[in-house]
Amino acid sequence: MTPTAPFSAFRIHNDDAGYRSGIEPLQLDQLSPGEVVIRARWSSVNYKDALAGTGKGRILRQFPLVGGIDVAGEVVASSDPAFKEGDPVIATGCGMSEVRDGGYSQIVRLQSAWAIPLPAGLSLREAMIIGTAGFTAALALLRLSENRQRPEMGPLAVTGATGGVGSLAVDIFSQAGFEVHAISGKADQANYLKAIGASQVLGREVLATSKPLESARFGGGLDNVGGSMLTSLLAQTRPYGNVASAGLAGSPTLEMTVMPFILRGVGLLGIASAGTARDIRGRVWEKLAADWKPRHLDRICTAEVGLDELPAVFERMLVGGSFGRTVVRID
Repeated sequence: MTPTAPFSAFRIHNDDAGYRSGIEPLQLDQLSPGEVVIRARWSSVNYKDALAGTGKGRILRQFPLVGGIDVAGEVVASSDPAFKEGDPVIATGCGMSEVRDGGYSQIVRLQSAWAIPLPAGLSLREAMIIGTAGFTAALALLRLSENRQRPEMGPLAVTGATGGVGSLAVDIFSQAGFEVHAISGKADQANYLKAIGASQVLGREVLATSKPLESARFGGGLDNVGGSMLTSLLAQTRPYGNVASAGLAGSPTLEMTVMPFILRGVGLLGIASAGTARDIRGRVWEKLAADWKPRHLDRICTAEVGLDELPAVFERMLVGGSFGRTVVRID
């Protein structure tokens, strides 16, 4: 039965009254169109959500929209026979909180092409601890593996290691048999990083070089920072190793020579998780529910909040005051 009663949602506006966001009542017909209606149970907070919710980044392409790029819940109505009432489903990215309403809402309407059945081995809450962040880390590992990255090639560096993508990458990569060197400017979180799978925790200064090539130290890695740290990581990657680029928390620029590519055969792999094809998306989630399932989700989940607490979480995240993952309880 399709819900008809009003429900609460965290909605973002940008009009003559200014940029603002907050909880407000909505009706189903106010949501973006889609074949699958779910009762949302959980969502999460990503850096992109913080930018969208505060207006400090140009994320939304239309207004107003419900925020939240992740959601997990149960189907309450579907015009697509592939889904029936009660089915647990998850969705990440896919234009949510960008061109269509997102997951910070008690009721969410999804396009069936982007609704993924919850794989056995994951709860709805666990899926949202993983969320876009863990999906991005696992997609990076898939691409690294497909480009012949192997544990014997040496340690994988993970920059921005205390963030959501970084924390889950440390856990997932180590679970997959790789030695992981976590790189972070938060020295006080070294014990946390080692507890979730890092064999070494290194300061940002290890990626401070500006030389075209340095001694090859890493087998490859995942970069969430961009800018000079990515340049330095590429310059320190061993022959035929790969670096996956998934973020720009430091800078969107990349100033470097082609030396790592033509002298060492280093691969630079772009990770764009939001529009990942459905078949690859399903494959990654199956891995995340099985042999790549993070072992330390309870430790990586450092906060659980309600919709009304989102503004404070956004501000804290944008000034670097958070680590790990924050899940959102949709009451």
